[in-house]
Amino acid sequence: MLQQLRYQPTLIWPNELTLAYEPDCTEPQALIQPRLAGFRSISLQQMDSVALLNRTDSKYVCSIQQLAAILPDLAADYRVLEIAGRRMHRYHTLYFDTADFALYRRHHAGGRNRYKVRSRTYLDTQNYFLEVKHKVNKYRTIKHRLATPYAVETFTAASSSFLQRIVPFEVSLLQPTLTNNFSRITLVNIAEQERVTLDIGIGFQADSHSVELTGVVIAEVKQAGINRGSPFIQGIRGQHLHTIGMSKYCSGAALLYPDLPRNSFKPTLRYLNTLMEYAQ
Repeated sequence: MLQQLRYQPTLIWPNELTLAYEPDCTEPQALIQPRLAGFRSISLQQMDSVALLNRTDSKYVCSIQQLAAILPDLAADYRVLEIAGRRMHRYHTLYFDTADFALYRRHHAGGRNRYKVRSRTYLDTQNYFLEVKHKVNKYRTIKHRLATPYAVETFTAASSSFLQRIVPFEVSLLQPTLTNNFSRITLVNIAEQERVTLDIGIGFQADSHSVELTGVVIAEVKQAGINRGSPFIQGIRGQHLHTIGMSKYCSGAALLYPDLPRNSFKPTLRYLNTLMEYAQ
């Protein structure tokens, strides 16, 4: 199935992978930025009241065109995060896993009590965090984070101690496995405890290999409790879209590490391929 995925330049699988990661957000920005103009802004400090570190998550994957179609109708119900005049913010993430990808494999096997460990850089503000996402069950996620003075690539005594208090495995087994870059729009519901993150220009890198999900938007609705009456959820359902089980880390690892199992992720990978074909 992976041999059918189309990227630019050519993906040759599994014997050779020669891709240059050159994320181009020009077209998405041109399509999306004008549609954000109708939203009132919210600052990073104002958004502290909806941090939602213990929350329910619902993910949707759509095309950039589908997002553009629903955004104008959401301006009355949401404010958009604005920092230094920017409403689209750049992120860089480094993921950690064991040498045999135990965290990936647990997700692939359908384990509900699972973990993701990552170092995240907020490029526009130069803020750095070491983060753990603990998926408790189908919907609820608990997020732990530690502010760090720089992007973490190797663990210090402080970061190891932070991680070991949270994860049930030996931290020394973790090593960098994958990076990803994307631009994010954050919408904050005016009336409810809800944030919606919209990730575009998503690219993955591992060693010298890389791939970009051209034209794809990953939307995540983060709520204190499940509320299907959310204006965003109603809007995305109007595009005939429903929730999807999708992990950026697992999708990137499945695409860039040919020896990993991926049967459980094939429907998602096929859907990503369909959206990218549509974007050509």
